[in-house]
Amino acid sequence: MSLAACNSMQGAKKNILHPFHSPQELIVKRGINQPDGKAKDYVYLWDQQQRHNTTQAMYPRSVMTQYCHEQGGKLSLLYKSKFGLVNDSAQRTRLAANQGVVQGIGAYKCTMGDLAESWIVSIEPVAERQAENNSKTRSVRLLTRLMKTAEAHNFYQAAASTAKTAKKQVNVVKATATAKTSVAAKPTAEQKDHDRKELERKELAKAEVEKKEPKPVTVTTPRASVNETPQQQQMKLYVTARRDINNGRNLNNACNNAQRAYNYGKQQGTEGTRVYTESGMLVARCLTSISTYSSRFPNAKGQAQRVLNGLASQYNHAGAKNMLKQLN
Repeated sequence: MSLAACNSMQGAKKNILHPFHSPQELIVKRGINQPDGKAKDYVYLWDQQQRHNTTQAMYPRSVMTQYCHEQGGKLSLLYKSKFGLVNDSAQRTRLAANQGVVQGIGAYKCTMGDLAESWIVSIEPVAERQAENNSKTRSVRLLTRLMKTAEAHNFYQAAASTAKTAKKQVNVVKATATAKTSVAAKPTAEQKDHDRKELERKELAKAEVEKKEPKPVTVTTPRASVNETPQQQQMKLYVTARRDINNGRNLNNACNNAQRAYNYGKQQGTEGTRVYTESGMLVARCLTSISTYSSRFPNAKGQAQRVLNGLASQYNHAGAKNMLKQLN
């Protein structure tokens, strides 16, 4: 093999995202959000002097796409963004007009087939601003987070409903302004008669709207996603999975819970490390000794060994090392 080819392979290994065992761990360790998990600024519009620079707004989507592909999956757009987290209408207008922003946001699903559980990532703008005084450079604040299927559906359906309501209100304001302008242009002799008819029309229209107007729809998202942190959700899934597996009941569902807990990645502190590694041990146990779960995967043993190798090498987990010896 030539020296150039060898160097190329080494470069590819440095850029690979495989060391991360879950998309949540990828988001944290790649710093896609701020360290505290809040939205992070990305430049989407450069000033004249830096106009040749590429947009940073595509970075979160690019990283998640690469990770999905390296895991053997395919990332595709599930829901378009409705800019539901951006409160300022002028900011929404500026962001919606920028293709670099539009192409990098929304909800994306990584479809893994039968090899592993699919996952959904949401990349949403929260606000945009002028990066510096006396500069035309502007940045967008993006929030990247994992969502369950029901949570994503509820969030993006609610955003779409809000956008339609806002558009309808704008149209009503425009129609009213047009009507007032038309009335002002009429001769004075006809004004009183027109005003009377217009008042009657508005009262009838108001009564009709109140009669037909549907009650507000309350969108209910899973309680855990609103009131609990990812670390609390991971703990709940792990405890439920461990209890059911140890008791030999609901084994397939228990293994699914273990996999979900493991997918959250390592959370903060010693307890976060323990829950993550023990969830991984449960997943390996499911893949090697629980047939109702392992039968879903063509190479269950190989997948279990990959999980165990990660726990043994990165966390020096004694149980993972012992289980690897038993499998070899």
